[in-house]
Formats: sequence, C-alpha cells, structure tokens
Amino acid sequence: MDKILLFIPGYNCEKQIPRVLKQLNEEVMKYISEIIVVNNRSTDNTEEAVLKFASEGDLPLTLLRNDENYGLGGSHKVAFNYALNNQFDYVIVLHGDDQGDIQDILPLLKSGEYRSFDCCLGARFMKGSKLKGYSGFRTFGNRVYNWVFTVSTGKRIYDLGSGLNMYKTHMLANKFFHRFSDNLMFNCYMLLANSAFKLNVRFFPISWREDDQVSNVKLFSQAMKTLKIAGGYFISGNKTEYLKQDFRNNNVFEYTAKSIEK
Repeated sequence: MDKILLFIPGYNCEKQIPRVLKQLNEEVMKYISEIIVVNNRSTDNTEEAVLKFASEGDLPLTLLRNDENYGLGGSHKVAFNYALNNQFDYVIVLHGDDQGDIQDILPLLKSGEYRSFDCCLGARFMKGSKLKGYSGFRTFGNRVYNWVFTVSTGKRIYDLGSGLNMYKTHMLANKFFHRFSDNLMFNCYMLLANSAFKLNVRFFPISWREDDQVSNVKLFSQAMKTLKIAGGYFISGNKTEYLKQDFRNNNVFEYTAKSIEK
C-alpha cells in the first residue's frame, strides 16, 4: 500500500480548521498514513484549535510551526521536504480554510488512478466542478487566466491552483521547487514545471465554497503577477533553465519547522 502524507497548510484559520479535520473520516483515513498541519506563524488560535481537535481523537496528526512566516509556497516546501525525508510515496494538499472537500479526491484514491500520474490537480473551473459563494466576476477572471497559462505552457490548464492537489514524491526528489515563489504564486510555478519537465498531469473537478473564510488575495496585484509569470515563461528559450532562476523575494537556505505538542 502506498504511503500517503496529507499536508494541511494553515494561516489564521482557527474557525475553519476543525471543520477540515472533521472531513478525515474512516473512509478517507484508509488511504492516509499521516497528517501534518503546517502552521505558518498564525496570529490567531489556529494552533490551539488543531491541538484541541487532536487531543479528542486518534488521528495520526503532527502539528508543525514554521520557524518563520514563509508564505503558502514556503509551507509547501516544508511539507514536500517532510515527505521526502520520511519516504512518503505521495503528498496530498488540502488547504486549512475549509474551502475544498477531500471527498473529491476519493474516487482517484479508490480506483488507484492517481498512480498513473505525477500529479493530480483539483480544478474549480472544469466540467463537473461545483462552486458555492464564488462570484461570476472571479469565475470569469480565473477562466481567462487559465486560458493565458494554457497558451503559455502549451498544455490545457483548468485551474492555476486550488486547495486540493496530489503529488508523487518521486517528482519532487531533485527539489526543483526550492527557488519558486514563497507566496500564493507558488502553484503557478508548479504548473510551469509540469510543462517544462513534461510531467503527466490529471485535473479533476472539485467542489469549492466561500463561507466565513478571510481571503489574503489582492486581486489586481495577483492578476499582474500572474500575467508576468505566464509571459516570462512563454518568451523564454530553454524552459528548464528558465525555472532554475530564484523567483523568491527572500533567499531562504532551508525551510524549517518545529513539531508542536500540547
């Protein structure tokens, strides 16, 4: 049986993360070997909420606190390194803000179809997906940028980065992701890597909701950054060499975190 790590990034989501952890029922846990919640230096009670939930159940859960605020991309790097260092076969990413539903990836786990791909990426904007509380304006904007990245990469893109993805750790072994952006743009660079390294990718429809979540996204700023990323890759000559650049604002030698216990 494959050794699968479930990585839950969390930042200021004390209200939502207990609901995320409640998704991990017996059916889901048949496929999950360990859960790590990576707290990116939250300023609310996210950490306490995780510890309380863990103390009331028997989930194989480890809480990590980043040694610095690394951003969402940096938290991915902490988790990817954890998976590599502990010989996991796959990493599933499920955001801690309770917008996604892990049930959406169960069909791939049950059928074993995930084994045929380097990564399986949840898509909010493809046939079969369900959106709740998501404005028509934002949906239109996302579809436009999906098209932009489709042109840039030459591969059909259905989502620039949802909160439910699965990666084969073998594809992460050379740590090509280390110098990718540490912020919300991290997933965009991962998509470029899928294209440049000719990885086998499967998009799958997911359900997505916005209820009491607090968005950290500045739409105009993010839109401009997204265009710049797609354009830079499109005009580059050697794609793999292009992705060896350092796309970070800060040069972090190693992304580290400490295990937190009650």
